[in-house]
Amino acid sequence: MIVRTWRGHAPQSKPEDYPAHFNGAVLPELRNVPGFVNAMLLRRETAEGYDFLVVTTWESLEAIKSFAGAAYDRAVVEPGAVAALAGFDDTVDHYELLGAFAKAP
Repeated sequence: MIVRTWRGHAPQSKPEDYPAHFNGAVLPELRNVPGFVNAMLLRRETAEGYDFLVVTTWESLEAIKSFAGAAYDRAVVEPGAVAALAGFDDTVDHYELLGAFAKAP
């Protein structure tokens, strides 16, 4: 499995715009992409606004390439995300998932 990470930044005045875009547009699209496993959206408040970290998990690098194209290390940023954010990374990072752990029941 491969984990893909990306960061964006929103001003203090727009703390909910990107989460609304993520939940309303990004997640429904990703659910239909072959090889997509899951996604998380994380937010932290800073003095300048809000930082967002998007973490997606994929079955393989080939699945990511099918989604993102040949330049798979470039971020896929939709117009709705551009409108919701003050800035964002143009590139993404990929990590091989070596283990995931959950609290035992």
